[in-house]
Amino acid sequence: MANSPQARKRARQNEQNRKHNAGLRSMARTYVKKVQSQIDARNYEEARTAYQQAQPILDSMVNKGIFKKNKVARIKSRLTTRIKALNA
Repeated sequence: MANSPQARKRARQNEQNRKHNAGLRSMARTYVKKVQSQIDARNYEEARTAYQQAQPILDSMVNKGIFKKNKVARIKSRLTTRIKALNA
């Protein structure tokens, strides 16, 4: 347990930030799942629309430090590949 006032405050801040980041992470995952569900349903237009909504959300999560840059790049690449395969 934190003993100094500074350490106690830091522990409180860390807990608040953890909860806040968990909410953002969950939101981003939900957007990705919406795209995946449209891909699984073989809906090209809806999948593309869902992807266009998810893309800026994922990019902002990188800027906020929620996800690493390469992880988001990998997710976007895989989704794009699957969406293009629907159209072919």
